[in-house]
Amino acid sequence: MRYASITERLASLGSEKWAIHIEARRRKEKGEPIIELTIGEPDLPPDDALLAEATRAMHAGRYRYSNGRGEPPVVKALVEKYSKRRADITSDNVLCFPGTQTALFAVMLGLVEKGDAVLVGDPLYATYEGVIRATGADQVTVPLRAENGFHMQPDDLERAVTPQCRVLLLNTPHNPTGAVLTAGEIAAIGEVCRRHDLWIVCDEVYEELVFSGSFASPFDDPELAERTIVCSSISKSHAAPGFRSGWAVGPADFANRLLSVSETMLFGVQPFIADMTAYALTNPIDTSAKMRTAYKRRADRIVTALGEAPGLTPLSPEAGMFIVVDVAGTGMDGEAFAWALLDEEQVAVMPGSSFGEGAGDFIRISLTVPDERIDEACRRISALAARSGFRKEKRA
Repeated sequence: MRYASITERLASLGSEKWAIHIEARRRKEKGEPIIELTIGEPDLPPDDALLAEATRAMHAGRYRYSNGRGEPPVVKALVEKYSKRRADITSDNVLCFPGTQTALFAVMLGLVEKGDAVLVGDPLYATYEGVIRATGADQVTVPLRAENGFHMQPDDLERAVTPQCRVLLLNTPHNPTGAVLTAGEIAAIGEVCRRHDLWIVCDEVYEELVFSGSFASPFDDPELAERTIVCSSISKSHAAPGFRSGWAVGPADFANRLLSVSETMLFGVQPFIADMTAYALTNPIDTSAKMRTAYKRRADRIVTALGEAPGLTPLSPEAGMFIVVDVAGTGMDGEAFAWALLDEEQVAVMPGSSFGEGAGDFIRISLTVPDERIDEACRRISALAARSGFRKEKRA
C-alpha cells in the first residue's frame, strides 16, 4: 500500500526521541523505583479554582461544538492579556488551539511548504524538527553556544540564513537550556529577520517561569509586530498540561488566513476548557509563582551537588523547569550517560541528542519532583559519574 510522504518525513521524529522516558515509565509500571526526571510535567496540580471552573462549565452545558477561532470568553481574555503588551491587539489577532504543540503545527503549516526553510536554534525542543518537516520545509539550525549562555547570536543567525529561509522559530525562555533573551538581543535578532524578510514564530510557553529579571519578546517590539506570531498555552504557567489549551497571536491578516486551516483541522477547542482558560488568564492564580520558586531552588541544588561530581558541568538555567548538564567529562556522550543512569541507578533523564546535534554531550534534568527526590537523584548521578572511568561505550 502507498502512504503520503509526511509519514516518511516524520518517521523518526515522534516517540523515538522519548525512548528513555517511555522505557522508564514501563519499568515504573513493573514496580521499579525509578526517579523520573524526563518531561516537563509540573508536580503542582492546577489551582482548585480552575478545576472548579471547568466542572461548573461542563455542568452548565459547555460541551457542545465550539467557535473555530476560539470561544468568546477566552478570546476576550487573550485580547486583554496581549493588548497590555501591544495596544493594537483585537480578536482578529487571536486563534485558539489545543495546546502549544498544535498551535505551532498549524502556524508552520500556514507559513512554509516544500522548497522553504525554517531557522531554529540548536539545541531545540524535541518536537520542533517534526513541526518543521511536517510541512515539507527544511530545517536550518543556528548554533546556541554554552559559552554564550545558549543565547542566540545575531551573527550566527546571519550566517545561517539561506535564500530559502522564510521563518525563524524562536524559543524564549528556552527549552532545554532555560536561556532567556534580553530585549536588546531580541532587537538585534529581529534586525536580521527584517533584512531577510523572515517571520518570527516565538514559543513563549515558559513566559511565567523566568527566575529573575524581565521577560522580553519580539511581539512587544513595534518594529517586529508585522512579522511576529506568539504561540503559548496554560500548560506550564498554570500546571495544566493535560487540558491542552493554547493559542497563537499575530497579525490580523495571518490569523484570518490561518483560520480556515485551523477550522479544517479542529474547528475549535472544548468550551469548558476554554472557560477554564479564560478564568486562568483573568484571575490572580499563584501557581506560576510557586513553581518559579521551587524550580529555581531545585536548579541551585543540582548546580551545587553535580558541580562537585567528576566529569559533570551543570549549567544554571535562567527560567523554565529544566537544567542541562554537560557529561562529556565522564567520557560518555549524553545518550550513553542517560541509558547508563537508567540501567545502573534507576534515574531517568533525557539525553541531549533528543534536542539536536548541539546538545549531544548534555543530559536534560526536569526540576518537577520534590527536593528530596532531586537530592537523591543527584547522589545517584554523581555515583555514576564517579565510576565512569572515562568510558567511551555507547548504547546500541
